[in-house]
Amino acid sequence: MTPFTESTTPTQIACRRPTVDDGTRMWEIARDSRVLDLNSSYSYLLWCRDFHDCSVVAELDGRVVGFVTGYVRRDDPSTLFVWQVAVDESARGHGVAAAMLNELLDHLSHQGITRLETTISPDNGASIALFTSIARHRYTTITKRELFTPSHFPDAHESEELYIIGDTSTEGAQR
Repeated sequence: MTPFTESTTPTQIACRRPTVDDGTRMWEIARDSRVLDLNSSYSYLLWCRDFHDCSVVAELDGRVVGFVTGYVRRDDPSTLFVWQVAVDESARGHGVAAAMLNELLDHLSHQGITRLETTISPDNGASIALFTSIARHRYTTITKRELFTPSHFPDAHESEELYIIGDTSTEGAQR
């Protein structure tokens, strides 16, 4: 595998839809992040089977180094909800997460997806910066509001704030 260096760019990353064969690697990346809520390995396999069109993996030299899982909201088919974004530790800081999100939004624009939603805990500065940069790159707004408080969770979990990125269409987006 080509190691990531200061000069590694997102253009060296290949983004594609995940397959069931990617489920194990996605689970490993989520587990190794030590930050994400780790779902069962089974759920990643199902995600790759059932929601592959709304998700993406990033590869470098044929090895998956990141993923985004998402789904189209049934009650609002113009909205993509992003469930998880994860990048292998070896690939962080090289624009992989932004490249995956932008590729996914571009891919889904033909289906009428014009809005992105995600939840972020208040202490996750990296995710807040990532989604703010996506909104800026796509020349659109980002708003947040309370969605789930700790009292909504049956276990110890901090609040999750809903971030909404406005018009994500490629018109006017930087290229």
